[in-house]
Amino acid sequence: MTPTRSIAVCVVAFLAFVTAGVALAQAPQTPPTRLRGSIAAIDDKSVTVATREGTTAKVNLADNWGVLLVVPVTMADIKENSFVGVASLKGADGTLNALEVLVFPENMRGVGEGHYAWDLKPESKMTNGNVADVKSVGKDHMLTVQYKGGEQKVLVPGNAKVVMFGPGERSELKKGSHIFVVAQRQPDGSLSAARVNVGMKGTVPPM
Repeated sequence: MTPTRSIAVCVVAFLAFVTAGVALAQAPQTPPTRLRGSIAAIDDKSVTVATREGTTAKVNLADNWGVLLVVPVTMADIKENSFVGVASLKGADGTLNALEVLVFPENMRGVGEGHYAWDLKPESKMTNGNVADVKSVGKDHMLTVQYKGGEQKVLVPGNAKVVMFGPGERSELKKGSHIFVVAQRQPDGSLSAARVNVGMKGTVPPM
C-alpha cells in the first residue's frame, strides 16, 4: 500500500469512528458519568481511572472502542464558524469566563449543541455551538457562540486552555496517561464507554 493510500485509509477510518460517536452522543441515554484523571490500569476490555477526586472507577470498553487525542492549540486556530465547546464560570459582573475551549473537528459539528450545566467545577456551564465572532479584548478574547435557540458571549482569558481533538491509537494509552472519559451507567451498575480521550504528550484534558 502506498503512503498516500495508507493515510487516506487512516483518515476514512477516523471519520467513520467519529461519525459513529456523534450518532451515539445524539441518541437518548441516561445522564453520562464524566471521569477525569489518569489511567491506573488498561487492557483491550476495560480501563481503570484514577479520578481527580481520589477514587478509582473501572470502565468497560466497547468492542470497537476508539481513542481521540486532546491536542493543545491556540486562539489563532479558532475562526468564525468553528464549532466549539466552552466550559465557563459566571463572574461577579455576570460575564461568562472560559475555563477551557475545545475546538471540534468538522465531523463532530453539532455534538452537544446548546448551553447547559457542566461539572468541570461547581456552577460551571458548557456552551457548544458555532463561533459567530471572535474579538480581541486586550490580551483576552471574546467569543460569541451561537446554538439553536440562543447565543452566549464568553470571555476567554489569556491563560485558558485551548485544545482540539485528533485521531489517536490505542497504543497511546499507558498507565499514568491523563484521560477524560464519558461513560454510561448500565442497568447492572457498571460503566461502559466507546471512546477514551487522552492528552497528547502529557496534556491534561481540560474538559
